[in-house]
Amino acid sequence: MVKRLESKHPRAIRWCHWINFPLLAIMIWSGLWIYWANDVYRIGLGSFTLFHFFPEWFYNTFNLGHRLAEGMAWHFAFAWLFTINGAAYVIYTLVSGEWRYLVPNRNSLKEAIQVTLYDLHLTKKQPPRRKFNGAQQFAYTGILLMGAGSVITGLAIWKSVQFGWLAWLLGGYQAARMEHFLLVLGYAGFFMVHIAQVIRAGWNNFRSMVTGYEIVSDEAAE
Repeated sequence: MVKRLESKHPRAIRWCHWINFPLLAIMIWSGLWIYWANDVYRIGLGSFTLFHFFPEWFYNTFNLGHRLAEGMAWHFAFAWLFTINGAAYVIYTLVSGEWRYLVPNRNSLKEAIQVTLYDLHLTKKQPPRRKFNGAQQFAYTGILLMGAGSVITGLAIWKSVQFGWLAWLLGGYQAARMEHFLLVLGYAGFFMVHIAQVIRAGWNNFRSMVTGYEIVSDEAAE
């Protein structure tokens, strides 16, 4: 069996990916400092609360309370870096043509279902080997749209007077704030699934996002 190196991820894609990780982590962390000042969201029905975001012990354990001003300073500073990095990624994918691998096509839904069934061990038929399979196309395109949503809702919350028209389009200030919060929960869910998939895919897949190359055997290529 002959093995060879195969180019997979361009340098610009890898840089934006690894830069975005700490930026998003800081944004979420500083956002929790801000949320502490008005933590109104919960899961429940009527007066019954099943789960509250977040209990007092959570703030105390991670030293998140009483840091509103600090959280706002960090959040607004890194929001611009997050936006610039995201814009650079989108521009590069459009100019380089990488978007063709990323954006879902007419076969993506069928392939995404196949990937899901395979991951759940409900079928033994392996999905086709491509740069991004159907499930990844939906996931990565979705996370880009979520990033844009975070910027838009963030502007509506941050400058609710200057961007009053934007808040109105989003359903009002309170709706924009809830949408911003739900997007954060979406990031957390995406991150957990993403890490699990990276571990499942193995070292070769992780290495390709670090070096840009993966080791491929002739048998796997076929």
